Amino acid sequence: MKKTLKDMDFKGKKVLVRVDFNVPLKDGVVGDKTRIKAALPTIEYLIKEEAKVLLISHLGRPGGEPKDDLRMDPVAKALANLLNKEVKKADDCIGEEVKKAADNLENGEVLVLENSRFHAGEKANDPEFAKELASLADLYVNDAFGAAHRAHATTVGVTEYLPAAAGFLMQRELNALGEVMENPESPFVAIMGGAKVSDKIDVIKNLINKVDKLIVAGGIANTFLLAKGYEVGDSLVEADKVELAKELMAEAEEKGVEIVLPIDVVIADDFSNDANIQTVAADEIPAGWQVLDCGGPQSLENYKEIIKTAKTVIWNGPLGVFEMEKFAHGTVELAKALAESDAHSVIGGGDSAAAINQAGVADKMSHISTGGGASLMFFEGKELPGVAALDDVE
Repeated sequence: MKKTLKDMDFKGKKVLVRVDFNVPLKDGVVGDKTRIKAALPTIEYLIKEEAKVLLISHLGRPGGEPKDDLRMDPVAKALANLLNKEVKKADDCIGEEVKKAADNLENGEVLVLENSRFHAGEKANDPEFAKELASLADLYVNDAFGAAHRAHATTVGVTEYLPAAAGFLMQRELNALGEVMENPESPFVAIMGGAKVSDKIDVIKNLINKVDKLIVAGGIANTFLLAKGYEVGDSLVEADKVELAKELMAEAEEKGVEIVLPIDVVIADDFSNDANIQTVAADEIPAGWQVLDCGGPQSLENYKEIIKTAKTVIWNGPLGVFEMEKFAHGTVELAKALAESDAHSVIGGGDSAAAINQAGVADKMSHISTGGGASLMFFEGKELPGVAALDDVE
């Protein structure tokens, strides 16, 4: 068990909080405030406990140097509106000026530090940079589940120098994901989509030991179809992973786990929204065409039947190129089917979360993770560096 906010006394203390404020900016304004809102319970709790709150996050990929279009000012502004109180903003995240600003904070005040990735020491997890960051505060809280799979200075390095606990969002993620991986109610179904098998190998390997059925869709399904001896035309495949797909199917069969592949698919003669499309059986994909949605009518019918009887469902990765309207049908329909089911549903962040929002059924899911990469690592059964680094409850 990791320490949480309830295990610490914050009154009058300077608290460095790692948040995930990596939000989309458009014309100097925050385009989507979901991630900022997700951190509010922790920030509001610390304000109430009379802490001096220092917030740190990365934003975009500035490459270790300051970039004006990736400054945290619009984020601080958006946070001030959400909290309905003044939020201060520093021009850097280390250095004398920042130290002064931190020391001048009153209890319950909030200071947003500058983008941590303006320093190369962040991604390198440089001990000197981490030490300087840590010198700003008395305590450290990690509430950035979305960055917990990275061993960076703000997620791991600073914990060498400060007592470290999990924030409410981090705690909620660990509980929700931990529950389905350690204690799922059966039948347990996993839906794995997305583009590349290589991204999901370790997840599939781990899940074969836990689930009753594994629906394989999206781009990764093409490699499995090829492994079954089907022609897949010009579809995205990883030819070097065909043997592995065969091994995974054999291993699943041995363990009595059913790997469910598409029965029919939506194909196109070009990777574009203006392409000609048709629906064909998965074993009848013609040359020159490519699979862009694994949700043909029969496939969807099959997926829906499986979801109907499931007690636990985890979903990571869309069924097709859902960003293009012509190929979003399968993903959106699956999201709706999951919303109507009685299953305990956990959505693994990233594209899957975007698809759930697009289908308008986010409020019907049991848990939507805020971290795509972090939830994948969790589903792989690996420990997240940003979680491992936190203090254990004695």
